[in-house]
Amino acid sequence: MSSIPKTGDFLGHPKGLFLLFGTEMWERFSYYGMRAILVLYLVDLVERGGLGFTRVDALSLYGTFTMLVYLTPLVGGWLADNILGQRKSIIIGGILMALGQFTLGTPHEFVAGFEREMFYAGLALLICGNGLFKPNISTMVGDLYDDGDHRRDGAFTIFYMGINLGAAIAPIVVGTIAEKIAWQYGFIAAGVGMIISVIMIHILGNKYLGNIGVVPAAVVSQENSKSDKKEPLTSEERDRIKVIFIMSAFTIIFWAGFEQAGGLMNIFANDYTDRMIGAFEVPASWFQSVNAIFIVLFAPIIATIWVKMGPNEPTSPVKFAFGMFFLAIGFLFMIGATMQQGGDVTVKTSMSWLIFAYLFHTLGELCLSPIGLSMVSKLAPMRLASMLMGIWFLFTAMANKVAAFVGSFIGEGADSVDNAMAIFAGIAITATVSGIILYLISGKLVDWMHGAEGNTEHTEEENLEAELEITAAR
Repeated sequence: MSSIPKTGDFLGHPKGLFLLFGTEMWERFSYYGMRAILVLYLVDLVERGGLGFTRVDALSLYGTFTMLVYLTPLVGGWLADNILGQRKSIIIGGILMALGQFTLGTPHEFVAGFEREMFYAGLALLICGNGLFKPNISTMVGDLYDDGDHRRDGAFTIFYMGINLGAAIAPIVVGTIAEKIAWQYGFIAAGVGMIISVIMIHILGNKYLGNIGVVPAAVVSQENSKSDKKEPLTSEERDRIKVIFIMSAFTIIFWAGFEQAGGLMNIFANDYTDRMIGAFEVPASWFQSVNAIFIVLFAPIIATIWVKMGPNEPTSPVKFAFGMFFLAIGFLFMIGATMQQGGDVTVKTSMSWLIFAYLFHTLGELCLSPIGLSMVSKLAPMRLASMLMGIWFLFTAMANKVAAFVGSFIGEGADSVDNAMAIFAGIAITATVSGIILYLISGKLVDWMHGAEGNTEHTEEENLEAELEITAAR
């Protein structure tokens, strides 16, 4: 059995939550710092320190990389559940990711003639490390709480704020270093963030997490079983797993649109957006912080709204549907940006189009991503917890490749503005249709959850306590 050490609570939650918050914050600083500059580094001229890729090739590579980043958690989750344990997986994964960032940061003059080989080696280390790190830290958040603990959804919202605090800071710090000094120094800065993450979990893990994540979950599950044999899945567990798969499949649509942020919308910010404020030109990579800043600002507000709604709080499938609708609204602003250009690639559009698009994409993300993480931790059988969290990220992997494929249709030259409008409109329509379908089947999905969701009635005292926690988290 996992046990949480008696170190007291902070803001109504176990202190271990805030250790995981900080660990994930620095890991996300590392990842999102790298993501903010990756495509820009690929398409920059060789003589300026870039790799000289075309837009299409850069977006294709970006999509393949992000797909693999979200694919390997399936393997990492299985290794953690059955062999390594979550804690050891996180530390090994973090070290691999730090090595990957430092490999990307190797100055070209040190590896003359092998720049691309070193680049691919760095990406490979990041992919493998992320596979071990990503599913396991999310699962450990759920392990801090007993079944039925109403604080769990709030915990994932706080944890999600940690993710986005790192993601908000990273593009500003890493992007500024990369664009103003050298690309390689940006990757090195991202690697430093990863080292901080590993040190935190290694030094403070035993004190604040006890033995959570030390023993593989399959071993713990077997020890708790009355039989020496592995128990087959019950019909209730199979229904709950069906829900995870169905709702994960719908996330492909959401993330395929949302992940245009690091690809197509990043290029749009760089090439087609008027980034001048007086005499200062805003670095294109800074726009990667907008979504994360909005997350930190709006996460407590959205969480408060759910609490205020009490028994009328929407179920997870309905919240997913809202997420799709918000994504569609965001792309209406991107359509507005392309209409301002009027088909002329030399016209620079207002920054406000991008900012409003990111605002609504953020609202959509808050209705989907932290809710999805919490849902998986509630529905997954204990012995399959990390692997099913890996399945959740597997669908995100597919979405990232779809995102790159869709974004690559922007092409080059004079037609790129019209192509961008068609892409933005297509995503908006697809998201709207998906949201309607999700809303219509939400009742059946809740039935298959077998009580894990659907009874959202809390006492007035519980609602007040949850609201105070959210307010304090600000």
